[in-house]
Amino acid sequence: MTDPDDKERLRQLEARIEAAKGVQAPKPHMEEHHSQAQLAWRMVIELVTGLLIGFGIGFGLDSLFGTTPIFMVLFILLGFAAGVNVMLRSAKEIQEKKMAAENDLGADKDERD
Repeated sequence: MTDPDDKERLRQLEARIEAAKGVQAPKPHMEEHHSQAQLAWRMVIELVTGLLIGFGIGFGLDSLFGTTPIFMVLFILLGFAAGVNVMLRSAKEIQEKKMAAENDLGADKDERD
């Protein structure tokens, strides 16, 4: 038979074990955040992709029509403009996500107070 002191000691031991598990438990998975380098590479890739697509279309049209590199120059400039446009749109999207996250953190902090 167990006496009440043993039950109390067992309950305290279980509480300490749970507390130790809580300290060692992995943190809950949060939304993956991109580092600044990843964002910079994304924007560089968007710009280069626009340039390469413009080059490909312009070179193809110049080859097809047998013209001087007028279409290549024109479409490289258009590709550059498209790449910059996509970069700006990506930057705006990232900023909106950051602002929304900051607003959510502020709202959570206000609820706790």
